This record gives sequence, C-alpha cells and structure tokens, in this order.
Amino acid sequence: MGLNVVIAASEMLPFAKTGGLADVIGALPGALEGEGIEVTIFMPLYREVAAGGFDINATGITVNVAIGNRVIAVELYKGRHDKAVIYYLRCDEYFDRSYLYGTDEAAYFDNIERFTLFSRGVIEAIMRLGINPDLIHCNDWQTGLIPVYMKTLYSSAFSNTAAFFTIHNMAYQGVFPASSFDVTGLPYSAFNPEALEYWGQINLLKSGIVYSDIVTTVSESYSREIQTTEDFGRGLEGVLAERNDRLFGILNGVDYDIWNPQTDKHIAANYSNKDLKGKAVCKKALIKEYGLKIRQGEPLIGIISRLTDQKGFDIMAEGMPAVMKLGVGVVVLGSGERKYQDLMTKLAKTYKGRFGVKIGFDNALSHRIEAGADFFLMPSRFEPCGLNQFYSLKYGTIPIVRATGGLDDSISDYKGGKGNGFKFKRYSAKALTRKVAEAVELFKDKKAIKALRIKAMTEDYSWKRSAVRYHELYKLAISKAQG
Repeated sequence: MGLNVVIAASEMLPFAKTGGLADVIGALPGALEGEGIEVTIFMPLYREVAAGGFDINATGITVNVAIGNRVIAVELYKGRHDKAVIYYLRCDEYFDRSYLYGTDEAAYFDNIERFTLFSRGVIEAIMRLGINPDLIHCNDWQTGLIPVYMKTLYSSAFSNTAAFFTIHNMAYQGVFPASSFDVTGLPYSAFNPEALEYWGQINLLKSGIVYSDIVTTVSESYSREIQTTEDFGRGLEGVLAERNDRLFGILNGVDYDIWNPQTDKHIAANYSNKDLKGKAVCKKALIKEYGLKIRQGEPLIGIISRLTDQKGFDIMAEGMPAVMKLGVGVVVLGSGERKYQDLMTKLAKTYKGRFGVKIGFDNALSHRIEAGADFFLMPSRFEPCGLNQFYSLKYGTIPIVRATGGLDDSISDYKGGKGNGFKFKRYSAKALTRKVAEAVELFKDKKAIKALRIKAMTEDYSWKRSAVRYHELYKLAISKAQG
C-alpha cells in the first residue's frame, strides 16, 4: 500500500506564484503519484486564486482556528491538480489581498497571524477531513509552525505522522517580534533558543527545521553550503550543522509538459534537438519584441530573474560595460529592488538597440526568452536550486552560471567539447565577464555551438528522478517519527 502524504505550501502553480516554490509544488505531486504516493495539497485561498477561473468548489466544511485569543472560522474549498486533491483555506480577512506576502515596499504587518492561521488551519482541516497522513510535507517559513503543532498541541493526533520540511531559500525566514508569540497558542516552553526563539524574536523557518523529522533543501550543494557561513545559512548555519544527520539535498526537477520547445505554445516556432531551425525563428521574434537592432548572427543573452543582490545583479551591473563590448545583445525580464529596476532601465537607454528590459513578470514572455536567446545568464551570489538553467538546457539556450547551490550541481563547465554550459567560481564582475567572453568565442564556431545545444537539449532533469529521492526520504522520516 502506498504512502498517504499531505503537502502544505503557501503558493503553487498554476494558482499563485512569487518564486520557485510555486513551480516545485505545481510539479512534485504528479511525480510522486508516479511513485504510488497519494497526495493531498493544502494552500490558502488568495484573491488571485479565487479570481483565476479555476474549478474550485465550496465543501460546506468549516474549521475553527484559534489565533491568540480569537477563534476564526475557516472555510474549506476543494479542487484538483493532476490527480491530487487540493484543499484551499478561505479566510478573506487574511488572504483576500492584492499580494501574497506584501508589497514591494514592505511585508504585511500581520503575516505571523496569516500564516499561523494557515498552519494551524491545515492541522485542523486534516483532522476534520479524517485524512490520517503518514507524513506532512511542509515548505518554507509560511508552514514552519505545522511541525511544531504536530509535536506539541496536536501530538496525540499525529503521534505516528512524520514531519518533513523543505527549505527553498534560507533568505526568507519569517522572523517576528517575541510579542507575537501568543498568536501561535503554543506553550511558552517552545520559546527558547533550542526551539522557536531567535535572538529574542520568533523564527518560523527555524521552528520547521528544529521540529521536523527530516529537513531537505533543493540541491545537494546548497544543503552543504547552508551549514558553513552566515552568507549561506543566514544566521541558522549552526542550527543546521547540529542537525546534519537529518538534512539532505534533493535537486529540483522540470515539468517537461510545460517546458518543452517541441510543444510550447508560447513560442514563435517549435523545434527539437533533431531540428533546430525553429530556434532561429524564435530568436528573430524575440529581437523584434524587444525592439533590438542586433543582427541574427550576433549572440543574444537572456536574463529572467528577481532583481536582487542574491541574483548577482551587483556584479552584473559592474561587468555590463565589458560584456556589451563583446558585441552581444541582452534581454531582461524581472522585477525587484528599485535600485536594480532603475539600473536596468538606465542600461537600456545607454545601450539602446542592444539591451532590452521589461520590468515585471510575464510567463509567456519567459518562454519566448528561453527559446529565443543563445545564452542564459545566472551569476547568483547564492542559489538554492535555480530552475531557469534547467529550462535553458531544454531549449538549447546555453547557461552561463556561477558555481553555487543547484547551479553548481547541474551545470558543468564547457572545456574541449565536454560540459553543458559555462561556469565561474569567484563572485566578481571580472570572473563573470571572462566567462561570458568564453561563451561568445564559442558562439563564433557554429559547429561547436550547435553540438553543445544538442547535448544540452538531451539532458534529463525531469521530476521522476527527484520523486524517487523524495520517496526514499519520506520513508526515512516515517521510520524516525515512529521509531
């Protein structure tokens, strides 16, 4: 008999997305189903989900969730994704908002209440629905309280259920003032340095790490990096190092039903590793869409990213004058810190006709960039996994990456016909520009670049391999919980 697993997450494609977490939760359940695992998903019923035209129906079931000295009635709605059942927690007071976690300027002031409600609501809903899971798979700080509730207030109901926690990015930890602790309803014994307390505050990511039977991150390199320095561990490196016997890395996968140049409906022409002609059509269309004046035979670099320090935009900005001297075109899609949005706009004016920028997120355009660019630049300071390098490989768009986290695990540096991309180690503008220059030099050798494209497109980073590893670690977590 297969495992019964609940996945709790604050976002999921195609319903709501701010980052890679949504991609993972959108794809993983289908892959787990192939492993014979029955999956039930819980997420909030945000405004954009309710307005998205999805097939979602009220169940008529309500659960009462204690938040501090209040009891809030949360309605359960139901839908499906692939073969998995999804339950949406509806509480308009907390989730009927324009954004998931806050605006570009600031996070919502009541996020501790919002995601305490979600976490405790998931626990109450599981009990009300009689699901009896073998394991609850929690994701990021927004669900960090679920393992705590499982091991404290609700321990009798979940004594045989494993708590499994995945960290998608250490940079986001859910840190709140100690005065918010009463909101959780947890015993004060949990507010100590061995549990939720973090330098006099509450840290929800830490709580998920400490109370879970198994903790994973989204690449093997990142699982090692976050135990080493504050730059990677963001203050929790010691906590993670103490638990390295239960900390593992599983590289994310790609949903090739969505990301496949042979079937992609968003791109100008379909193509494959057997017939690359359509890629040239995609490049021509992308150059036109961005209003660039470069020739078809000049290399085009794509960038799709949040515009933040984490993604390497500080060294990219410093290195861009040298990069542009190499005779390349650049297209950028992203949003984020105001200073980088302004910088990208300035670069577009400075290199008018060779540097194109669109601020924001556009899913269809991201597909067209992957199909139309020759190279894809990801110079991240740190990168838990990254997804665009996988998409780029599939589209024959050669990644240029910094050797960190999942980028280091998935991209091997091109040397003498071996490797699937270009990779540099030192975090500097000089190292970045030197590696871009190597890529541009190879681009001049049409035979070699074609061979590299074909090799990249044949690599397999499907979710099937990742699902096998999750299944193994699910069973390990269950044995720990029941042992």
